[in-house]
Amino acid sequence: MSKIIIIDDEPLARSITKEYLQKHPDLEIMQECNDGFEGLKAIQEHRPDLIFLDIQMPKITGFEMLELLDQPPSVIFTTAFDEYALKAFEAHAIDYLLKPFSKERFEKAIH
Repeated sequence: MSKIIIIDDEPLARSITKEYLQKHPDLEIMQECNDGFEGLKAIQEHRPDLIFLDIQMPKITGFEMLELLDQPPSVIFTTAFDEYALKAFEAHAIDYLLKPFSKERFEKAIH
């Protein structure tokens, strides 16, 4: 079973990601986080295999949060901004989901 953390300041976006993950019983959501600092603590505590990470959040961005980790987990970015795609893949993202993303596009990212 793979451990997942969702880090997004938008409750609706977290809710949609959780809904789409229900189809995958092999993926266990360890925690939902509202900002990068909360995400940082959750990653250090749970050591997830994968995180779903928003970029534009209060306090610190998703990119800034990743820079604070010695060994970041695999990342699928979930954002409303397409201009960060290149930077995301330079940060070794598995995928880049542009909000609002469809269930089909989410499934493609998971596989």
